[in-house]
Amino acid sequence: MDERTLIREWFRLADQDIAYAKHGLTLHPLPLEAICFHCQQAAEKYLKGYLVSVGVTEPPKTHDLLSLCELCSEYDGAFEDIRKPCSRLSNYGVQPRYPDEIYIDEEIMRRALLFADEIKAFAPLAQLRQKIEE
Repeated sequence: MDERTLIREWFRLADQDIAYAKHGLTLHPLPLEAICFHCQQAAEKYLKGYLVSVGVTEPPKTHDLLSLCELCSEYDGAFEDIRKPCSRLSNYGVQPRYPDEIYIDEEIMRRALLFADEIKAFAPLAQLRQKIEE
């Protein structure tokens, strides 16, 4: 798979995770943990797509968004601007899938959605999306 196609795939899968998270808002009871998990997964995939764009052929196999964000910052210092949302979402990559690992309420879940949207709209990622879709 060529680089452009691989980046598109990372972004497509990230977009699906956000769509799944937002669909969760229509369910009752709200699947708080699943929504947060998909927000984290979306952010992870956007960051990995960016890393592919700068020549990292195999992004690290980690769910730690903070370490991925720091790696992205080595290529573009602007990634420091999304350090906070990455840090806040990072815990949702594993813990929500197990009982008693993390407390999530509706307010926390809504913030996770906002953080995922913030990362998706982050200028370097939005510019990359535009570039690969041309």
